[in-house]
Amino acid sequence: QVVPVESGGGLVQAGGSLRLSCAVSGRGFSANVAGWYRQAPGKQRELVATITSGGPTTYAGSVKGRFTISRDNAKNTVYLQMNSLKPEDTAVYYCNQGPIRTILRGDFGSWGQGTQVTVSS
Repeated sequence: QVVPVESGGGLVQAGGSLRLSCAVSGRGFSANVAGWYRQAPGKQRELVATITSGGPTTYAGSVKGRFTISRDNAKNTVYLQMNSLKPEDTAVYYCNQGPIRTILRGDFGSWGQGTQVTVSS
């Protein structure tokens, strides 16, 4: 199974920015939808942003206008640029890729280790 590798998290003050990266090995990446998720302590994992193979994107209402998802198919990598960070953005961030139905359900057989984002007030 393909396991994504997330990186780029850290500790940042409110209002700051971070750029997350997700490397996905194996074939088929360029044809799949990619998504970023996050899971805060005591909460369920939620879908934050998606990007199709052709580039159209969607965002959760809580991050729209602040986060930008992008992808580099040549590098099998997905990015999440996070600006104007808030304490409520604190969570472990994960990525994955697959068909749109799987992305929306978050029903993957394997997840990466995620990357911790902590926003201090």
